[in-house]
Amino acid sequence: MRIEDVYIWDINAKWLGITPFQLMENAGAGVARVIEERFGKGLKIAVFCGTGNNGGDGFVAARHLSFENDVTVFLVGDEAKIRSEEAKLNWGILKNLEFVKVKVLKDSSQIKDLDLSSFNVIVDALLGAGTKGEPREPIKSAIEKINEYSGKAKIVSIDLPSGYPSEVRVECDLAITFQWDKEEFRDFERVIVKIGYPRELYHLVGPAHVKFAFKRKGEHKGQNGKLLIIGGSENYYGAPYLAAKAASYLVDLVFLLTPERVAKKITDPNLIIREARGENLTARHVEEALKLAEKVDAIVLGPGIGINEATKAFVSEFLERVNKPIVIDADGLKIVAEHKESLKGKAFVLTPHSGEFYTLFGVKPEGSLEERAKLVMEKAKEIEGTILLKGPIDIISDGNGWYYNKTGNKGMTTGGTGDVLAGTVGAFLALGNNPLRAAQAAAFLVGYAGDLLKEEREEAYTAIDVAEKIPRALKDVIEF
Repeated sequence: MRIEDVYIWDINAKWLGITPFQLMENAGAGVARVIEERFGKGLKIAVFCGTGNNGGDGFVAARHLSFENDVTVFLVGDEAKIRSEEAKLNWGILKNLEFVKVKVLKDSSQIKDLDLSSFNVIVDALLGAGTKGEPREPIKSAIEKINEYSGKAKIVSIDLPSGYPSEVRVECDLAITFQWDKEEFRDFERVIVKIGYPRELYHLVGPAHVKFAFKRKGEHKGQNGKLLIIGGSENYYGAPYLAAKAASYLVDLVFLLTPERVAKKITDPNLIIREARGENLTARHVEEALKLAEKVDAIVLGPGIGINEATKAFVSEFLERVNKPIVIDADGLKIVAEHKESLKGKAFVLTPHSGEFYTLFGVKPEGSLEERAKLVMEKAKEIEGTILLKGPIDIISDGNGWYYNKTGNKGMTTGGTGDVLAGTVGAFLALGNNPLRAAQAAAFLVGYAGDLLKEEREEAYTAIDVAEKIPRALKDVIEF
C-alpha cells in the first residue's frame, strides 16, 4: 500500500461513518500499547507533537501513557494552529489533565535549551507522511534536539520519522505505523498497529477516489483536460450528447464528432461539434477522427454509434490506429467484442452492463458480489485493461484488484445514464488519471448525482438531470 492510500482510506472510512475521532483514538492507543509492551511501564516519557494530525495521534498516545508513566508533552508550534477538530479536542483534553505536563514551544530558541536527559522514551509526533521537503523551524530544531539523545533514550516515531525522507529526520529506534506498511517506507524499523479500518475499505469506492481524481492544474483553456466523444448515428443522437454534456462540467474542452444529422440537433454552446458527412460514421471518417484525437487527452467511443457494417469498419480501424486513453461504451462494446485484439497495448476502460459483458466475454456475471467481482477481475486481466461493470452495485477492476461502488438507485435505470457515466469516465481520463482511477471516480460521482436527485424527486428523473447534477455532486464530494 502507498501513502496516498492512507488518505483515501481515511476519507472513505468517514463515508462509512467511522469518524476521524475514532481513528485518532485508536492510533494513539495503539502507539501507547506498543511502547509499554516494548519498554515497560513506570517510565518518564517526552512526547513531541506538531500541530497536524500526527501531533493529534501524539496527544492521544500521551493520555494513554499517562496512566502508568510520567508524561510531558511538548507542543512545537502555536496551539492556535492546531488544524483538525479531532486534534483540537485531544489537545484540550491534555490541558485539563493534572498528571500530564504540557509545554508549548513556539520558536527554536525555546527548544535549543531543553534538557531531555531524564527521559527514558522520546516520542516523535511532529510530522506525518503528507509533508514534503526539509522541515522548517521550529520543527527542524525539535528534530535536532531529539536526535541529540539517540542511543541515550528510546526514540519512537509515530507513523514515520519526522522529516523522512529528507536528510533532516528523526533517528528513531522504531516507527509505529498504522494498518499496513507503506511501500515508500525504507531504512527504519516499523511496527504495524491496526486502527479500526474494516476489510470493506480494500474494495469500496468512495468520495476519496473522486477527490484525488479531480485534478485541475492549469490556468489556461485546455490545460485541464480535452476530451473527444465519438458517437451518434441515424438512429441515435441523444447518447453522444449526454456523454459530452456530463464531461463538459469536468474538463475544459469537449469535442463531439458525430454524423451531420445528429450534429444539427445539438445546439449546446459548451461543446465543440465536428460534423461527419453522412448519416453514420464509416471508414472514410477515420482520418478525421484521428486528427481530432491528436488534439485531446482522452476519447469516448461508442454512445449511439450504431452497429451497421460500415460503422464496424470505422470502429475497428480507428481502434487499431489511435493511441490515446479511451473509454468504449454501448454499441462500441458490441463492435469491440469482435475485435478485442485491437485493444492490445492501449489504456482503456470498457463500461458494459451485464448483457454487454456477456457479449464481450460469453459468460454472465452472476452469483454473490465477490463471485461477480472475481469474474470481472479475471476478464480485466485477460484483456489487460479496466472494466466497469454497471449494475445495482458497480464492479470495477484493472485485473490486479477489484472494487465496488454502491452509489446510485433504481431511478438510474432510465435510458441515457450509461452515456452520462461514459462521458464522466472519459473526463477523468482526460484529467490525467489512469483508467482504474477514472472508472472509480466516475462510478461514484454519477451514482451520487443520482442519489441527490432521488432526495429531491424520488426516482422520477432523466439522464440529463443526472448530468446537470454533476457540479453539485462534485462540490459535495470535494468538501466532504
